[in-house]
Amino acid sequence: MILQGTHCTGAAGKPWLVFLHGFSGDRREWQLPEACLGDYPRLYLDLPGHGESAHVAVHDFSDMHTLLNRTLLSYNILTYWLVGYSLGGRIAMYHACQRPDGLQGLIVEGAHPGLRDDDERAGRRASDAHWAARFRHEPLEAVFADWYQQPVFASLTDAQRRALVALRSRNNGATLAAMLQATSLAEQPDLRAALAECAVPFFYLYGERDDKFRAIARELPALGHQISHAGHNAHRENPVAVAERLAQILRLSIKDTL
Repeated sequence: MILQGTHCTGAAGKPWLVFLHGFSGDRREWQLPEACLGDYPRLYLDLPGHGESAHVAVHDFSDMHTLLNRTLLSYNILTYWLVGYSLGGRIAMYHACQRPDGLQGLIVEGAHPGLRDDDERAGRRASDAHWAARFRHEPLEAVFADWYQQPVFASLTDAQRRALVALRSRNNGATLAAMLQATSLAEQPDLRAALAECAVPFFYLYGERDDKFRAIARELPALGHQISHAGHNAHRENPVAVAERLAQILRLSIKDTL
């Protein structure tokens, strides 16, 4: 079994860009302006429990890593950069820490490297169990209306919040719940030390109104990039700026490795 995705061909000799979306999104989340990234072959994946991969389930991060490797091989992707947002960014960081041979770079937007102590993990596990129960048993419109009231989404306008609730409510609540708990921050190892030992270039994007993840960026062995006029979901709120920044990162990093 592999993850479903959409791929775009690019110039010969360029590494693939593999995009991983956030919780309750799908492969369409990362449809950035092609003028910036048109030369690169690109793969946009639906994560387990989402989109056309809703029938796919994983048990933990190790399982997710194995599934991602299998999916990349199925597309004959041997050299690639991972670009991940939020949940997708956490999966990308975990994957990078396993030191896969073909990974050439890591770009993460608004993703947590992991909790540091057992009390934090217990609190997060209980919180995610509560949300998972709601996703399984309540109308998604009601659950997402509350989901987007969480502090990390404080920068959203009412109109943006309503649009996201409508969009995310197209999901399957049971498969979302399963993925939420399988890849909970409570089940993710603290990746800070392992990330510091990774040899690949590591870049971290965050919105200028995302105070929480601006602070997290300072904790990581990554080159931070602030995205103007954006909160937690910077690539949705300012896609042009994010695409231009990705193109700049790739142009400079790949040039440096030639």
